[in-house]
Amino acid sequence: MSKKLGWRAAIALFAVLMAFVYLTPTLSGDLPGWWSSVLPRDKIHLGLDLQGGMHLVLEVQALKAVESHLERVVEEMKHDLRKSKIRYLELKRHGADRIDLTLVRSKDKENFQDMAGANYPDFKAEPVSAEEDQTMFYLDLLPKAKIRLEKMAVDQALETIRNRIDQFGVSEPDIRPQEDNRILIQLPGIKDPKRAIELIGKTALLEFKLVDEDNSVEAALKGDVPPGDEILYEVDIDPKTGRQMKRPYLLKKRTLLTGEYITDARVQIDSQYNEPYVSLSFDGRGARLFEQITGKNIKKRLAIVLDTKVYSAPVIQDKISGGRAQITGRFSMDEARDLAIVLRAGALPAPVKIIEERTVGPSLGKDSIDKGIKSMLIGGVVVIVFMILYYGLSGVIADLALLLNIVFIMAGLAFFGATLTLPGIAGMILTIGMCVDANVLIFERVREELRLGKTPRASIEGGYGKALVTILDANITTLIVALVLFQFGTGPVRGFAVTLSIGIIASLFTAIFVTRIIFDYLHIQRGMKKVSI
Repeated sequence: MSKKLGWRAAIALFAVLMAFVYLTPTLSGDLPGWWSSVLPRDKIHLGLDLQGGMHLVLEVQALKAVESHLERVVEEMKHDLRKSKIRYLELKRHGADRIDLTLVRSKDKENFQDMAGANYPDFKAEPVSAEEDQTMFYLDLLPKAKIRLEKMAVDQALETIRNRIDQFGVSEPDIRPQEDNRILIQLPGIKDPKRAIELIGKTALLEFKLVDEDNSVEAALKGDVPPGDEILYEVDIDPKTGRQMKRPYLLKKRTLLTGEYITDARVQIDSQYNEPYVSLSFDGRGARLFEQITGKNIKKRLAIVLDTKVYSAPVIQDKISGGRAQITGRFSMDEARDLAIVLRAGALPAPVKIIEERTVGPSLGKDSIDKGIKSMLIGGVVVIVFMILYYGLSGVIADLALLLNIVFIMAGLAFFGATLTLPGIAGMILTIGMCVDANVLIFERVREELRLGKTPRASIEGGYGKALVTILDANITTLIVALVLFQFGTGPVRGFAVTLSIGIIASLFTAIFVTRIIFDYLHIQRGMKKVSI
């Protein structure tokens, strides 16, 4: 029996030791160098309601992504029609679910239907009218394909925003999808909400377009915009006065190269002007395209456009090989860094709209922590005093289990990398009562055994044995509910479920396993003849 007791005691001591190992980074600010390489170094992370920060709900304009997809399909279809020698009079997108096509020759009708069926399975091609020798088609986007494209847009936006925030340096961000194409973002501890919003919401569609130098930009500004052209602006901000100056450019609408081929974007300093700029690197295909574009357009101006804003329009002096380019402008260092981040993370597939924005100050979080700790201390002290007065030495043992339960909960949060929230503190307070409740059930069963005239050792064994089933039933059903809350809940509900789940497991361990070790030690090893209960 003593050997068995020794093994149980070793398990309990090991559990307590590991709990303090995981709590050390939280309790101690300075750790030796060897600790980080060998032992856990993650602290308990505080949630938005405790640490302060920003809460955002974004809506992805997924319909815009569908429209962009249809525009790309139109360009691909133009190429396929030329390749198949099918002449067309008009080919354009109609809304977000249809492409209109007018063929010059009705004899091409069957050839086009075969091509559309083979190359564009997401569309249903229906001839709608015929005038003389012409045939018009409506290519309707299938509903399933439209839903898939919208879901892909939300998933891609979620991943892009997560990459941007990770590179921005926010610790423990909470980013998750919600219904109606919405994304929930919580950024604890963030100090510059405005900059974060600009970084998250920037579409970051990078395009390279030729400047139309054959036509007058002044005439275009008066309304005479040549077909296939558009007017975009470069915005300069005077750092001293803050005054904005807009410079118009007449650009070809056709995009020669996009940011989808970018593999890296870094901030560098111009040695001549001592100003930051963004250096771009393209992948193999992007490098070949960039080399071809610059080779064919020497002495022409190539505009670098980000989200319909011209950043620069340098003259191509020679063919550029090596897959590198630069974006220059009158950037501050933070603006250059943020531009590099969004280019590395990729463009959003569709614009996002801020539906809800809240900023929680750190003072409010500190007040929440103070009140939560105060309520936990008051509740804990009342319970501890009551248990000692009512159960004597057994109450002291239950109080020790209670303190260990709190240690295990905090260590569990650090181990799982969970975030402690204000509802999480409420969950910890609830587990204090649950832990004591398990001990009360055991102690009352022990009292019943003693009233029957059994020995202290037999009463303890009988009390633990009879109370075990009841304790397991109550705690396991509560644990199932907590797991369901964690799986399907959001925000505060998940925070409550996390600490409640860890607390239930910890209370079972301390109330059933640890307290039994102490009772066995006192009445078997030390030979105590009376149970103080």
